[in-house]
Amino acid sequence: MYNRIILIGRLTRDPELRYVPSGAPVVSFTLAVDRPFKDQQGNRETDFIDIVAWRKLAEQVSQYMAKGRMVAVEGRLQIRSYETQDGQKRKVAEVVADGIRFLDRGKPAATAETAPAAVDEAAQGGSDEDVPF
Repeated sequence: MYNRIILIGRLTRDPELRYVPSGAPVVSFTLAVDRPFKDQQGNRETDFIDIVAWRKLAEQVSQYMAKGRMVAVEGRLQIRSYETQDGQKRKVAEVVADGIRFLDRGKPAATAETAPAAVDEAAQGGSDEDVPF
């Protein structure tokens, strides 16, 4: 079996960094990805896809990414379930990123010398042991 996702799009908001109880950093953001076709009115539709990254990749995303940046995200699709406070069951689909490439120029402060062009979580020895769900 194979679960691999590659997306190219723009961040719709600044990444949100937080830490799980074990201390592992996790960042989340939403990626706007245009569909490759137009609707009947000639407009492109856009999908808004939730992205999650862990550990060092999470810290780097939080440090170097901002709303509007164009990136390529590589990872796996994850579907998880939870129950709301009023007892309703919900499902969430998100991409767990293990690599991100910057596809545009960032702010002047994030130069090629300071901002990595690509980050690969697998190369950093990351694992899913701290994933809370």
